[in-house]
Amino acid sequence: MTPSPLGPGDIQSELNFLLPDPTGKPAYQHFREAPPGELRRNTIDDPHDVVIHNARGLEDKLSLEVNGFEFVKNTSAETKFLDEEAIKVHYYAEMEEFLKRHTGAKRVHVLHHTIRRNYEGKGYEVARPSDRVHVDQTFEEGLSTLRTYFPDEADELLKGRVRIVNVWRPIGTIVHHDPLTVADWRTASLDDLVPVRIIGPDGDSYYQFNMRYNENLRWYYLREQTPSEVVLIKCFDSATEHGGSRLCPHGSFHDPSSPPEAPKRQSIEVRAFLFD
Repeated sequence: MTPSPLGPGDIQSELNFLLPDPTGKPAYQHFREAPPGELRRNTIDDPHDVVIHNARGLEDKLSLEVNGFEFVKNTSAETKFLDEEAIKVHYYAEMEEFLKRHTGAKRVHVLHHTIRRNYEGKGYEVARPSDRVHVDQTFEEGLSTLRTYFPDEADELLKGRVRIVNVWRPIGTIVHHDPLTVADWRTASLDDLVPVRIIGPDGDSYYQFNMRYNENLRWYYLREQTPSEVVLIKCFDSATEHGGSRLCPHGSFHDPSSPPEAPKRQSIEVRAFLFD
């Protein structure tokens, strides 16, 4: 495949894909240090240079339902994200109302949030920009999460449409380092998705997808994304016959044009169920 030409703001950079364990053992990764005698993960990094297209000016041509992601202007009343209780009470409510209004969902429930800041030199347990292409949960994990959070309602909710969407927002300043990149669902192949068991320190686990490299994938990011611009990322969709996106591979990348003196990226993402 001939590489896409670079347009204004486009970047050629390396993304980290996955090669499964050559022995055929199911893929796993320990969230923290591995137990003695065991590898932290049994998969192999497979880095590839790709073209990452600048979506600035294309925002109205990219949508959650067609492409699996969307760039949307949204200014939050919260700016510092230092008070955990305020985030859970006020920011969750703000994002639930925003998602209802923007997507038309009848009901929205935010599950949790992740903040990435002060991550340099810290251990595995500290949330930092994820440099491996992934989807936050497998299809089966999406259903399992629904039954965990809504055990009495899950069957009834699945009579309608259930989606899981992340809302990703920069904190404090525009993004220079480690921007988020998202792949167009229409260029992805489900055959390239590899389930990976993520094992917690207590042995609890969940499953996410990592991805094999595919030259057909088309990548986007929003150059110099501001705190008043969010990325919506589809992580799960129970609808299988609507013809639209079901998920969105994503990860972070190094932008070689970023000024070295620029502040490190800080971000918050909330994950939410959308019920139609």
